[in-house]
Amino acid sequence: MKTDLIDEAKRLSVTDRIELVEAIWDTVAEDAGLGDIPLTEAQQAELDRRIEDWRRNPDSGSSWSEVKARLEQDR
Repeated sequence: MKTDLIDEAKRLSVTDRIELVEAIWDTVAEDAGLGDIPLTEAQQAELDRRIEDWRRNPDSGSSWSEVKARLEQDR
């Protein structure tokens, strides 16, 4: 990895760095495809547990807008 890119990224604000990471991750997901990023057994088990929890009680979760609002309040 080029250290000059990292050094340049460090000069960005925290908000801008988060947006950069999101943009980079989006390109990784697009290029790799969902099946190309392996999960550990623990990650798969956690995802399975969460899906089962959701199936039992689909109204128990929060929408993205609710989560985002809570995160912004915590700043």
